[in-house]
Amino acid sequence: MKSRLTAGKHIVVAAACLLVLSACGRQKTPSTPPQPGDRAVATVNGALIWASDVKREAVAQGLIGPGEPLDPSSEQFRQVLDEVVDQKLLAAEAVRRRLDRDPAVQRRLVAARDRVLGDIVLENAVGNAVNENAVKGLYAEMLKNTTASEEIRLRQIVVPTQAEAQQVKALLAGGASFEATAAERSRDESTRFQGGGLPPLTEDMLQPAYAAALEGAKTGQVVGPFKFGAGWVLVRLDDRRQEAPISLEAARPQIIRFLTFDQVKDLVLDLRRRAKVRMLVAPPQMLPGAPAEPASAPPAAMTPVAPSATQSRHPGPAGSVIR
Repeated sequence: MKSRLTAGKHIVVAAACLLVLSACGRQKTPSTPPQPGDRAVATVNGALIWASDVKREAVAQGLIGPGEPLDPSSEQFRQVLDEVVDQKLLAAEAVRRRLDRDPAVQRRLVAARDRVLGDIVLENAVGNAVNENAVKGLYAEMLKNTTASEEIRLRQIVVPTQAEAQQVKALLAGGASFEATAAERSRDESTRFQGGGLPPLTEDMLQPAYAAALEGAKTGQVVGPFKFGAGWVLVRLDDRRQEAPISLEAARPQIIRFLTFDQVKDLVLDLRRRAKVRMLVAPPQMLPGAPAEPASAPPAAMTPVAPSATQSRHPGPAGSVIR
């Protein structure tokens, strides 16, 4: 919605000013503040410009968000004020030249008015529907319908042969540090200098070989070696814990986007159901030989993360290389 307001903002605002000037002629802007606490910040040929006019333009340009303050003494406020003055001057000049009477211009004015009124209706509908109660309600529903996953923390050592893997396992059984051994012996360049440590994972993110090796494993246990890719892997299970649910504040932006789009969709569909809309042009057709979407890149060779889980839930460790 903000992108609609931002795109072509100068044309829309100038057109809206022109529309008002065309309807009101040379009548001066009323001296009563348009909203409580508003203040006049400039005049253009006797017409007042209010601080709220400048702030609205700043919001339309994406310089500030709705509801954010804009200090009238700031440089940013002055720059936007200059733009508002220019828009009013250009609109007044268009009226002086009688450009507003041109049929093509009048059609553009109607289109600009439709866009502005459409945006206002959407803002009003969204503002009434997307409130704190709605956000908290959807968050509670999301938690209720979400099954908590078990988070797993692993360390791994990757070596080229099974014989070397058995040697490393014997060293670990004799008391050698897993982290130091990983840094010295592992051929997995993405984890060796982190003591073999992998990012937190869940079971559904693991490749089958890792999942099978870890089945029934206890915290602190070293499992393997098992064959994976071009190497042999030893894995230590460092921790198992329930994955913490996302917090309300972390989920808030996504919830607000969902509620906003849902409200806009429902409003537009309802308006279309109640209106008589008839398309006079045929729908577009797919042309033969149209390019298809490119295939996804293959997964890294030595990552324990399953490809589908990597793409949908976690970026996974960097590509691992056995040298």
